[in-house]
Amino acid sequence: MLPVGKLALYGFQHVLAFYAAAVIVPILLGNALELSHEQLVYLINADLFTCGIASIIQALGVWKIGAKMPLVQGVTFTAVSPMIAIGQGAGGGTAGLLVVYGAVITAGIATFLFAPFFSKLVKYFPPVVIGTILTIIGMTLIPQALQDAAGGAQLIGKPEYGDLKNLGYALGTLLFILAVVRIGKPYLSSLAVLLGLVGGTAVAWAFGDVDFSAVQNADWFGVSTPFHYGMPKFEPFPIIAMVVVMLITMVETTGDVYAIGEITRKRVDNDTVARALRADGVATLLGGLFNSFPYVAFAENIGLVRMSKVMSRFVVVAAGVFMIALGLLPKVGSLVAAIPHAVLGGAAISMFGMVATVGIQILGKVDLREERNALILAVSLGAAMLPTAVAPFFERMPEGVRAVLNSGITLGGLTAILLNLLFNVFTRRNSVEIDWDEMEDDGEPADDAAYPSPADQDPAGAADPLGFPAPAAAPYDPQGPVAHFPPDPDRHFPPGPQRPQGPQHPQGPQGPHWGTPTH
Repeated sequence: MLPVGKLALYGFQHVLAFYAAAVIVPILLGNALELSHEQLVYLINADLFTCGIASIIQALGVWKIGAKMPLVQGVTFTAVSPMIAIGQGAGGGTAGLLVVYGAVITAGIATFLFAPFFSKLVKYFPPVVIGTILTIIGMTLIPQALQDAAGGAQLIGKPEYGDLKNLGYALGTLLFILAVVRIGKPYLSSLAVLLGLVGGTAVAWAFGDVDFSAVQNADWFGVSTPFHYGMPKFEPFPIIAMVVVMLITMVETTGDVYAIGEITRKRVDNDTVARALRADGVATLLGGLFNSFPYVAFAENIGLVRMSKVMSRFVVVAAGVFMIALGLLPKVGSLVAAIPHAVLGGAAISMFGMVATVGIQILGKVDLREERNALILAVSLGAAMLPTAVAPFFERMPEGVRAVLNSGITLGGLTAILLNLLFNVFTRRNSVEIDWDEMEDDGEPADDAAYPSPADQDPAGAADPLGFPAPAAAPYDPQGPVAHFPPDPDRHFPPGPQRPQGPQHPQGPQGPHWGTPTH
């Protein structure tokens, strides 16, 4: 638990990083269903209000609901196309929304009930699958950041799209963030994204490119009430489509939970995954009740946790309080919405890239010299690029199939899961799991127990000079998809003269120098 001032700053940084992606889903759906401006504003407020409640549940934990990790909840992009198809099929407008909300409520209940069973399937998601999915998520989100850097999707086809001024705002924001991380003290570095957004907006305002008129016209207070548009309608085919979407997002949340566990060095087990998935189900149920949408652990903010190195879950709780306030205060939300797209894009490039980096970090635990693992990664990356590279291919598909598969995250993730089943599960090949004990111990102060003697570890004398046992097999093991590498001997050593001495290390503190550039 950090001091209140730091909680507020770090929490508000999460809100700024998440805001653009949070409001884009209601904007896309509202425009597709031809809602009025007032109805669209109401959707945005309802979305922010529910995001805040969902994030608090996920981070704080209630009963067996919530992973108790710094995970921000947001509307899943996977559900956008299916919701548009459902709403338009029901006639659009508020009539279409009622059918959407009926499907969302049912899918939320199904997710909550299925969570403990799905968590037991985690063994079918080894590092090669989780790492591939996270890498795909990051790679898929980066083009959206670049689109914002060019001025935003609303400018596509206009001369202003890709204007050098927009690119200058984005590049300036990104360079400012990098400079703060490079030369700033740790406290300032953890606020780099927030400072970059504020600085970029200030520069854009100085050049007359920030419009605050919406802030003046917005109401000071507005409450999102359940069933604002009427009682939801429950129809079978929309419900089936939304349940399928939630099954896909459960895989995404599983990857996000492992990613945040990788970053925070906290053990992730079946119970943790089940708690996170129950929170998704409750959040989605609340979304249907409070005129919002399906929710998932937001990958975008995982990149921010990695960049800021602030891993307190109470920061996300503070962010949830801010989201609720924004949902109740349209005028304040309008102020945050005034941040130019180009400035958001510049900051998002670094955060979305960090999501892909976490995936690559997990893939580093996989022996990609093994052909089957390499094929899982290669084919999945290719499938993820298909919706962007060959969009007409999906236009020829049936509406229901297109609504699910026309997403790089969905298609690439499903490909990784199916190929892993084909290559490693059905053939009963062994795979390695992430060693969470090792990750929890990494970086902790060393003690005598961390340096077992060669005799204790290996009576036969097979241990290396520092007392660690030799590997049972060569680094490349043809019998399994993942090699079992020996522990990193330098992992437990503090720097400098504190390196332990004594009989455990016959060579003494002078050698060998594992950290030198020549090793």
